[in-house]
Parts: sequence; C-alpha cells; structure tokens
Amino acid sequence: MKLLTGLVFCSLVLGVSSQRWFSFLGEAYDGARDMWRAYSDMKEANYKNSDKYFHARGNYDAAQRGPGGAWAAEVISNAREGIQKLLGHGAEDTLADQAANEWGRSGKDPNHFRPAGLPEKY
Repeated sequence: MKLLTGLVFCSLVLGVSSQRWFSFLGEAYDGARDMWRAYSDMKEANYKNSDKYFHARGNYDAAQRGPGGAWAAEVISNAREGIQKLLGHGAEDTLADQAANEWGRSGKDPNHFRPAGLPEKY
C-alpha cells in the first residue's frame, strides 16, 4: 500500500505516469536479477582474475534493461563495495571494481575485462 501511495504522490507531484513507474520498477527487478546472475556465475566459475569481468557484465546486462536496471546496478554495486570497504578490502580493489561497474553501466563491452581462458559459458 505504501508503494502505491508513493507512486500516486510522485505521479501527481512530478507529473510522471504510474505506468512509467511500474516500467521502472520492472527494469530494476530484472536488473537486480542480472546482477545476481553475474555474481552467481563468478562464484561458479571461480576463475582467477575474472572478478572485473563479472562486475562489468552484471552492470552492462542490468543497464541494458533501461533506467531502472541501471539504477539497480548502481545501487547494488555501491552497496557491495561499501560492505567490502567495511570488511577491510583494499581501496585500490574497490576503485578498480567501481571502474569496471561504471564501464559496464555505460554500455561499454564487458569483454574488455575478460581474462584469457575463461570458459565461453560465461
């Protein structure tokens, strides 16, 4: 009910149609699934030096869904990196991960980060 009330309020105040909000939410949901798939593939592959590729691929796939997917990818990426920072992962690694995230979200080819020998399945 709160979501519906918020959508109605935003629609009236911002002049955005509720149909567009539902479309955005669908894109965000699908984008979050893309991010999860990339993470799952990364864990399954367990392939040395492949994490930047999977970061870029997840963000790329999510952003291809539209503004909602790009938003979900950015939120998830920032949360993941924030948690890793709290756990003491290096700042350099976080910066490199974020660069790969932004690369993918901007529509650039994630294969730029693909390590040699990574199975074609991924």
